Amino acid sequence: MAAAYAGLELLATAVVVLDRDFVVRYANPAAQGLLGAGARSLVGQPLPALFADGAALEATLAEALAVHWSYRAQTVSYERAGREPLPLACVVTPIEIPHTPLLAELRPIQEQLRLEREERLHDQQEASRELIRNLAHEIKNPLGGLRGSAQLLERELDRPELREYTQVIIKEADRLQVLLDRLLTPRRTVQLAQVNIHEVLERVRSLVLAEFPQGVSCLRNYDPSVPDLMGDIEQLIQAVLNVVRNAAQALLSGANRGAGGVIVLRTRAARQVTIARRRHKLALELQVIDDGPGVPEEIRDRVFNPLVSGREGGSGLGLALVQTYVQNHGGVVELDSRPGRTVFTLLLPLA
Repeated sequence: MAAAYAGLELLATAVVVLDRDFVVRYANPAAQGLLGAGARSLVGQPLPALFADGAALEATLAEALAVHWSYRAQTVSYERAGREPLPLACVVTPIEIPHTPLLAELRPIQEQLRLEREERLHDQQEASRELIRNLAHEIKNPLGGLRGSAQLLERELDRPELREYTQVIIKEADRLQVLLDRLLTPRRTVQLAQVNIHEVLERVRSLVLAEFPQGVSCLRNYDPSVPDLMGDIEQLIQAVLNVVRNAAQALLSGANRGAGGVIVLRTRAARQVTIARRRHKLALELQVIDDGPGVPEEIRDRVFNPLVSGREGGSGLGLALVQTYVQNHGGVVELDSRPGRTVFTLLLPLA
């Protein structure tokens, strides 16, 4: 059978040939590599059964066979044992071979989906920041009046126990003023210099271990071949510190209280990476990995927005600042979280 499709053997594109029952009768080497299965595993399997949305794919295949015309399927997800589903685009083409009348071309679209998600998040974050700035401006004036009135009232009170209430008003007003100042502070110009990312990580590691001396282990998994990058060392330290501190707090609070856990700082050099629709020959992949309870699902898509926090008492500004500082360096930050494993990935261009 393989000899009949010898012309497909050298294609870099993943191609499978199907019979009228949509059973795989041939898979070229590119398809075997993409799907992570050998020809013996694939041949004889109904193609729709390999995908999470098999019913929709089967309808697409039936339509292509009935109308005898090329048809682009919607995105399909290939189920992989023990790994995340792999999103693919599937193009179905009828071919003039009686027993195998359909050819399906499979293309990975992870990169495309990632870029679309980056752009969508960027637009949402810009809109959120503008809304927060406008709201902060509106709050500042009445907040100042509230504090001043509390001070005047305090002077008129003779009983110390009543002054405690005015002190609460003044302290809370001051706390909110600090929060508003952080929201309204203009972005500092990036001060570029050569930065060794491992020196940044060692500083962050020492700060976090000093702040959380018990219950948290912080392990290193460095790639010493990663070159220096041009960056603002203070912004990079603050960005990584915010992520690692969040991980430590998650390991020691809530449902995970007292159990502790492990944080791993991992660096790798990534080649031929697209960041914000720009291709870079070399990039730094910096990951902060923890084995805590994970980011709550209801805020996972909004976790980088200002004032969104999954921790009681959190300001919701830490990760928003991480996003800002990473974008100042032309990079992106991504989150992959599930109970028992949360990974924040900072991608920063090197070349």
